[in-house]
Amino acid sequence: MAEKKTAVEAKVEKNDKKPAAKKPGVFKRIFNFFKGMRSELKKVTWPSFRQVVNNTLVVLVVVIGSGVFIGLVDLLFTKVFAFLIGA
Repeated sequence: MAEKKTAVEAKVEKNDKKPAAKKPGVFKRIFNFFKGMRSELKKVTWPSFRQVVNNTLVVLVVVIGSGVFIGLVDLLFTKVFAFLIGA
């Protein structure tokens, strides 16, 4: 007949697994991080110089256009509120 294990014995047996592999040192982990980062950066499709210039010009035009629009709306509201207040 099979012997019944007590709860303590079952818990001890459950915890008798092999110890986890030792974690590498801090410098090794930092080295591995930069090594992985470098390999990922090699996979990146970098834009050409012409694409960078074109995208920069688009951003500048949108920023300037937004600034002009917000300035005109601000001027309009200033004039409307000045008229309503009677100043």
